[in-house]
Amino acid sequence: MPPKRSNTLTEAELRLMKVLWERGESAVSDLVSGISDTTPLAYTSVLTTIRILEKKGYVLHRQEGRAFLYSPCVAEQDAGKSEVRQLLHRFFGNSRERLLLSLLGDDEISAEELKRLKEAIAATPDEEDS
Repeated sequence: MPPKRSNTLTEAELRLMKVLWERGESAVSDLVSGISDTTPLAYTSVLTTIRILEKKGYVLHRQEGRAFLYSPCVAEQDAGKSEVRQLLHRFFGNSRERLLLSLLGDDEISAEELKRLKEAIAATPDEEDS
């Protein structure tokens, strides 16, 4: 039985999506050059990865001459929300409280981050106020 297809992004997929979100519509060669600053990927690896992203519904393509131009069809913020929901479901039983308590228990949280979190929580309307 083949493994269940995941809609989460692998590291390589995320690297390509970041280039697309930054640059917009791009050919595979543009994507290759766009990620060459980090760990480079071969043209064929980028092509394979972008096709996987298209199957997952993250990108669309159109043909211009012989080249395919790829563009994101999922906004970066929406992809981030989806990834957080997956994390919430897989590791925290859909409990936002457990996720937040895990983050708060992290020794690496700064005082400034903690202050912003407290302010965000304080600014969130109660259910009774809604």
